[in-house]
Amino acid sequence: MQDPNYYAMLYNNFNGNEKKIKILDSTLREGEQHPGISFTVKQRVQIAWMLDYFGVDQIEISPVISKDHEEATKTIIKAGLSADIVTHGRAIKQDVDIALRCGASWMATYMGISDVHLRTKLKIGREEALSRAIDVVEYMKSHGLKCRFTLEDASRADPEYVKKFAKELNRLKIDRISIPDTVGIMHPKGMYNLVKMVRDTIDTPLDVHCHNDLGLALANALAGIDAGAEQIHTTIDGIGERNGIPALAETAVVLTLLYRARDNFRLYMLKDLSKLLEQYTGIRTPESKPIVGDSAFKHKAGTHLAAVLKEPAAYEIISPKSVGNRRRIVFGELAGKNGALFLLNLLGLNADIKNAERLAYGLKDLRMGDLLEINLDDELEQRIIRNEEKGVV
Repeated sequence: MQDPNYYAMLYNNFNGNEKKIKILDSTLREGEQHPGISFTVKQRVQIAWMLDYFGVDQIEISPVISKDHEEATKTIIKAGLSADIVTHGRAIKQDVDIALRCGASWMATYMGISDVHLRTKLKIGREEALSRAIDVVEYMKSHGLKCRFTLEDASRADPEYVKKFAKELNRLKIDRISIPDTVGIMHPKGMYNLVKMVRDTIDTPLDVHCHNDLGLALANALAGIDAGAEQIHTTIDGIGERNGIPALAETAVVLTLLYRARDNFRLYMLKDLSKLLEQYTGIRTPESKPIVGDSAFKHKAGTHLAAVLKEPAAYEIISPKSVGNRRRIVFGELAGKNGALFLLNLLGLNADIKNAERLAYGLKDLRMGDLLEINLDDELEQRIIRNEEKGVV
């Protein structure tokens, strides 16, 4: 049987030979910048362990924030996880020393390179900013650290200065450069142009770190990947400064399903990761959140119910079980004849067309919205199949 998504892949220009696309998860750094969130040391360690088992390539944490963060960083590094633990700090030697004290092998640093950042935040000129960056990178490299440098606010910086900065970092043999859309101002074509410009200038591996101020973070990150970047920054459920960055669940499923990227993500953990975050923060996962929300695989309209009860792929691009979620069906005034027929059978009542039509009309006339919701688990699905074979539904 042909894959139901086959023609979509043609429209998406999928060529079947995609490279591995990496994920850096920044829940323990960017995520803690979300208003109201502050993890304990034990929570940070648990989140890191689960992210590592899920299969992210790098995990970012900032030991320079507090002694608790430093303790968590040391503990996570000592755990010997498969993912790289990337310590995050400012472009100053003091922060590099803290990373070294934690036993880090990777460090990420950053500097604002737009004129507004240079003028109002750093209060220095372009040449001094570049000189400071070179100085700290040389210090990091001299201590054996693998380095990533983030060109903060690159999406609002002079293109010639972005290229000049990138060339200097490339000359220093920096290990990675992150191209951020710090304030979420880009649209996908613009992000593609920005990353492509840097990609055409240097050969250093590139990350993309996109903010969601206009709801375009994941689209912009994927545009950056299409332009030559190799790694996307995410957080669980997309938490972060202001409106956050791409959500881990959506990013991982897009890379697996649409890009067919070579990865080993344990997608079935996605719902549990979202629940863990909800448990630790008290911030409920929105019902409509893609992949992990309770409504992500919920079906209500009569025509949808009829199709899903026969073939879930009619309205689902991926199995809910494969991402740790559940399929749910809702009965109410939109259930229609087919939904009513199934409900009658489920309740052990006379499931014929006339009764189903009466029930469907009755549900509409009540005008009470949704009346019943059930989880369509494996046992119930098998029951549907057996009833269909008997001609009951």
